[in-house]
Amino acid sequence: MFTGLIAATGKIASLVRDQGAARITVEAGALAEKLHEGDSIAVNGVCLTALDLKPVFFHADLAAETLARTTLGDLAAGTVVNLELPTPAGTPLGGHVVQGHVDATGVLLGLDPVDAAADREKTDWWLRIAVPEAVRPYVVEKGSIAIDGISLTVARWDGAELAVAIIPHTYAATDLHTLSPGAKVNLEADVLMKLALQQQRARQESSLTMEELVARGF
Repeated sequence: MFTGLIAATGKIASLVRDQGAARITVEAGALAEKLHEGDSIAVNGVCLTALDLKPVFFHADLAAETLARTTLGDLAAGTVVNLELPTPAGTPLGGHVVQGHVDATGVLLGLDPVDAAADREKTDWWLRIAVPEAVRPYVVEKGSIAIDGISLTVARWDGAELAVAIIPHTYAATDLHTLSPGAKVNLEADVLMKLALQQQRARQESSLTMEELVARGF
């Protein structure tokens, strides 16, 4: 489990495809020294298994499902990526519960400074994302969402597009400062929201009236 608090950024060193699967090599700097063979690590919000560890690199295999559902298969060498190690038991949850299981990709519509005249290192930013239909039921204003693995709070939501307020630290310490409009980003909806909606649907399905049961042939 992760919390969406990015520990560091790394860079894609290479991506090699082979018969539907793929393997990436990530330059992780000092974070690589904390890894052991087989450890989990989130790369742009995708939970992967660290393999073939080198002094500042690790490798990870990408399954066909990962390639289809996330942006990882499209990342070129040199692309900056967000990295997070799993949260140790007993650690305070500073973000929200992030599984590293990406639901779908969204599209960056804009990342604009709140004050265009301010120092770019000190201003807040407005991040706007087009959300695919599969993720929309789980998005609510002031709710949580992971964007490229970053735990963020939905500030505005119109049913198809969300906006998030980005503080200077998050802008500088993650991949956000490298992105341009049109870029795809990984989205993971809040698992607690998913669970709540699943339970609601189950209650609705179990509260059939006698007339509905008769109509269905019971």
